[in-house]
Amino acid sequence: MTLPSRHTPPHPSRPLSRRALITATAVAAAAVALPLPVAAARTRAAAGAGAPRGNRRPTVVPALQEWDGGTGAYRLTGASRVVVPERDAGRLMPLARQLTRDLADVTGVETAAPRRTGHGGPADGEILLRLDPAARHPEGGERYREEGYALDVTERAVTVTAPAYSGVYYGTRTLLQILLHDATRSRIPVGAARDWPNYRLRGFMLDVGRRFFTPGFVRDYLRIMGWFKLNDLQLHLNDNEIKAPDGDWSKAYDAFRLRSDKPEWDGLAAPDGSYSRRDWDSFEDAAALHAVQLTPEIDAPAHARSFVRLDPSLGLDGGNSDHLDLAEPGTTAFMKRVFDEFVPWFRSPEVHYGADEYTGPEAQYRAYFNAMAAHLRGLGKHPRAWGSLTEMAGSADGYDRDVTVHSWNNGWYGPRAAKADGYEIVNTNDATLYIVPFADYYHGHGLDGRHLYDSWEPHVFPGEESLPPRDPQLRGAMSAVWNDLVRTPYTQQDAHALVEKTYGTLAQKMWSGAAQGIAYGEFTGLLRRGALGPGLTTVAPTLAEPGQFAFGAPATASSGACPAYATDGNPATRWTSAAERGGPWLRVDLGAERAVARVRLEWGPEHGRAYDIEVSREGGSWRKVAERRGRDRPGRDELEFDAGTARYVRVRGRESGRARWTLWAVEVFDAPDLARGRKATASSAETASLGPENAVDGDPATRWASRCTDGEWLAVDLGEVRA
Repeated sequence: MTLPSRHTPPHPSRPLSRRALITATAVAAAAVALPLPVAAARTRAAAGAGAPRGNRRPTVVPALQEWDGGTGAYRLTGASRVVVPERDAGRLMPLARQLTRDLADVTGVETAAPRRTGHGGPADGEILLRLDPAARHPEGGERYREEGYALDVTERAVTVTAPAYSGVYYGTRTLLQILLHDATRSRIPVGAARDWPNYRLRGFMLDVGRRFFTPGFVRDYLRIMGWFKLNDLQLHLNDNEIKAPDGDWSKAYDAFRLRSDKPEWDGLAAPDGSYSRRDWDSFEDAAALHAVQLTPEIDAPAHARSFVRLDPSLGLDGGNSDHLDLAEPGTTAFMKRVFDEFVPWFRSPEVHYGADEYTGPEAQYRAYFNAMAAHLRGLGKHPRAWGSLTEMAGSADGYDRDVTVHSWNNGWYGPRAAKADGYEIVNTNDATLYIVPFADYYHGHGLDGRHLYDSWEPHVFPGEESLPPRDPQLRGAMSAVWNDLVRTPYTQQDAHALVEKTYGTLAQKMWSGAAQGIAYGEFTGLLRRGALGPGLTTVAPTLAEPGQFAFGAPATASSGACPAYATDGNPATRWTSAAERGGPWLRVDLGAERAVARVRLEWGPEHGRAYDIEVSREGGSWRKVAERRGRDRPGRDELEFDAGTARYVRVRGRESGRARWTLWAVEVFDAPDLARGRKATASSAETASLGPENAVDGDPATRWASRCTDGEWLAVDLGEVRA
């Protein structure tokens, strides 16, 4: 029986394209709220106390597990300060310094320098970070002890308390997200939150073996994972082309991404990109700061062309292979030496050693599986491996059980078989969680976000393989990017664009399940608003609101550095002008003539008070289409005007004196979409999740699909007669 491979195109259960299949993607600019069968967050209202009596639960991704709202708000000012108790300074002072920088990035407020404190509670204006190893939560249990936190907010101070570092860190991400979603970026509602994850492992795997991702990209992804409270980045460090060109493996692409300085390993590291020990140490430092475990994977005995290239005697078929020859005693010894060399680099308590899709004799595979698991434990690491035992052996008899198994395919080794055999399991199911960028298989254009949001949690597997929610043997879940198409031109930013679509959705479902309690379209709006967090150096956001023309557009200004920060889509970057008489100006080039009808400005602390919106076709002659006078606060301002055609849009100051501006964002939109959020009906829907409402929900990642018959139709009710 031929089974789908994590490296080879699967055999889909239904055709990927069919005659007369009608699809319609969304064209609206915002999502209509649809009923969603989700569990309400644990707030006073959810507990049956009626409408909330205090502040509503703050908006963060993933959603808080518990919130008890008070009244009023803490206000962040330049006099605010992050403090840590003297006893916790060694562990928490680096985080306090990071939080101070992040607060400046997210709010524009330069708070006082962090310091140690000897008093018990926070003083006025302080944000206290502290460890309490004895802190517990009856419902959070072990998850709270390891990663949970308490957030207590009064009008005078904020306190984050957690049993362990991870929880304190996650509490700071919650603080930053709350501020980011506040209209003035300065208020945190009074109340008490208790928060913890539903699952121990909330991960992402990146195949750097088939495509090199720069050190800056890896460090940024560690920051992004911390922002979303994901806690395990698995780097797949070696791999090769799936098939040898003309059957000649010497022509196939392969790469091993770690670079040792020892002469015996000369030629092993890939010439087109590898990580030095210094690079790896920088990854580990970033991972520790952002509460992420960096799990290395060195894959063998299949996908091992890099090792065979170094020493052809290690390979099957006289070295014309990407499989190791496990019949040779020296082969396993060689792989032990590889791990001996690089395991000292790794601070993670775990190492993944691959061990899937091998086509050699089962007895040899079993001996290798067991030998390498024991060797890693001897090096002080817990072993992880890809599940392959159903296909390789039919059962787990004789196999080491002290291994965490990634259940990646139901045929190779499904979760129920792994559970019955006693293994700890990670859900990395290919049908649901794999991306192969730009392939016609394995979600080549990104995962199915609506399905994940509406129907998936870590215990859910396709077919009849789902496990009970929070099964004690189910450690969690991990999505994965496999760069199978080694000869297809795309960049690391292109790959990120496919991942970002559903990164926050996966984080939500891994942390607190369906606790957001809002429709998918509204949730994707939250993701756009929150973006990827502060401090990024390499990765750029890609989630633009539909119909927004200024996203990523070039920008120029009368003064100040980096005017493009106003159009980069990152809410944690901003353009700041010099003080100018009459006020500054900022101009956006949309790249082509567009029908524009609305401009949205996100003002920072130094906001404009009087300004015009002007448009131009060629950038020389300008026409005023809207104005604002007497604005008295920072935050969002939207100006609508009669639709017209323009390539350039300018925000021009009309201040009475000298003024300096700070702008987080300038967004330019087309004319309103009359179908957005309206009632849609259709002749049929291929599945319940592909209904006609998807065509008008404003989300370009959702679609309506009819059944596979002729004569299908879609209708939209505009609510009244419209031009």
